[in-house]
Parts: sequence; structure tokens; C-alpha cells
Amino acid sequence: MDTKKLITGALTVFVLFVIITQPKRAAEMVGIGFQGISDAASGIGEFMTELVR
Repeated sequence: MDTKKLITGALTVFVLFVIITQPKRAAEMVGIGFQGISDAASGIGEFMTELVR
């Protein structure tokens, strides 16, 4: 078995374990992740707007 498949499988098992054992915490972590992505996209948008001006 190659390393990439092993790491992917272990990460999948870990994520499922966290979701099953701590669903509230898992939901908070997903929300934080999406907020970070949203903030990054907003920052890129502002940067591009300033470049055009």
C-alpha cells in the first residue's frame, strides 16, 4: 500500500471519529474553516479591487 492511500485512509477514519464522538465540536470546526475561506476570498477581492484602481 502506498503512503498516500495510507494517510488518506487514516485521515478519513480520524474525521469520522471526531464527527461521531463530538458532533458539536466538528460543526464548529467546519464553521471556522468556512469563515476562514470567506475571509481569504474577501481579502483577495479587496486586493484585486485596489490593483484595478
